[in-house]
Amino acid sequence: MLNLFPPDAEQNLLPKDGIVYYFGRVYDVVESSQIFDKLWTEIDWRNDEAFIYGKRIVTKRKVAWYGDEPFEYTYSKTTKTALLWTEELLQIKQKTEEVSGETYNSCLLNLYHDGSEGMGWHVDNESEMKPEGAIASWSFGAERKFAFKHKESKETVEVWLENGSLLLMKGATQKHWLHRLPPTKKVKTPRINLTFRTIV
Repeated sequence: MLNLFPPDAEQNLLPKDGIVYYFGRVYDVVESSQIFDKLWTEIDWRNDEAFIYGKRIVTKRKVAWYGDEPFEYTYSKTTKTALLWTEELLQIKQKTEEVSGETYNSCLLNLYHDGSEGMGWHVDNESEMKPEGAIASWSFGAERKFAFKHKESKETVEVWLENGSLLLMKGATQKHWLHRLPPTKKVKTPRINLTFRTIV
């Protein structure tokens, strides 16, 4: 297992078959707190739904989907229609494009109320998404561990996502690596995650 504390934004976190950059804190603590509060109150949060083994599961975790236009996006056999950007999200989108050097037309948001809520191993490779397109992931609120696992070699890479930090996944990452947000009993406070992406 590779532990990278703290990672260097100029260095690819993955040893092979993909590209992940961690930029660390881009927004300072005060800015991050202000952004968190606005997202908490202004975003149209809904409990996520998924169909697992034919059963409809409603998660405690909440989600929202925004974009340039009412894109439709399907995962876990449920389809979401994007809402139009809020002013706050447009400002973060602009910052995302400045820092990452990429462009995006949509954003999936996740609200984790505490460490008991996480995400299992998965890839972001839905058919609507740009092939090998960049995915820029922001963290606001609680610091959480994020992990990658190579599909074949089973190598793992972990990184701590700080409040106000940006992680970028691109290239063949989704083809060769799974990623997850493991649950933890140590975290008692919420985290908001924004993943900017491109729908084609």
